[in-house]
Amino acid sequence: MSQKDYKVSIILPNYNSSDYISSTINSIQEQTYKNWELIIVDDCSNKKTKKILQKYKNIKKIKFFWLKKNKGAAYCRNLAIKKSKSDFLAFIDSDDLWKKNKLKVQINYMIKNNYDFTYSYYQTLYNGKIKKIKTPVRFEFNSFTKDTSIATSTMILKQKIAKRIKFTSTKICEDYYFKCMALKKVGAAFCVKNYLTTYRIRKNSLQSNRFRNFYWIWKINNNYNRFSFLKNITSLIFISLNSIKKYGFK
Repeated sequence: MSQKDYKVSIILPNYNSSDYISSTINSIQEQTYKNWELIIVDDCSNKKTKKILQKYKNIKKIKFFWLKKNKGAAYCRNLAIKKSKSDFLAFIDSDDLWKKNKLKVQINYMIKNNYDFTYSYYQTLYNGKIKKIKTPVRFEFNSFTKDTSIATSTMILKQKIAKRIKFTSTKICEDYYFKCMALKKVGAAFCVKNYLTTYRIRKNSLQSNRFRNFYWIWKINNNYNRFSFLKNITSLIFISLNSIKKYGFK
């Protein structure tokens, strides 16, 4: 098959994102790679958000699933994965943005090298300021549990990999274990050395969530990865140091 014959399903969980969702969807519609479908699972959003989404309901490439109760991002992503039938799965959050050539560059990279799991460099947008984040060129399971630099909105996986794993139903960090399991399945993930995604950091989110994130990573390492106490402590120390290196002491 040629590159254009490979289809990609884009997984977008959505909840009360009225300030950002139009920009996110527009960045998908503007992709130079055209063989995609967008699966939006709305997690019982407010009327303002739903009104915005209704503008896209007649676009054939966009599929909607409307939840009557709020069930969290993990449930939304797992449902979308079940509904997908494409060769590749890409992920994006409802406030992030893609460069126009994101899918084309990354899928071409995967096909050329026969990779199952890739991610890319990205840039953060925080208080109107952009910071470029270079991630390691390769991750394996052990290295990822010390440096969680794979941004979810940069990931693309072959469907055969993603179909066999799930996002955890934890309150936050549900994508951490998903990436751990994917890395165990494929052995390694590889980086596209282009800044293809803009990751929006909302005001005070780092300061308010950092310790909460560490708590949930600790729990996931303990309950799912089955880490010993020492290995868990080591994981959190390295994750903390790498987080400070990326984002500073905000």
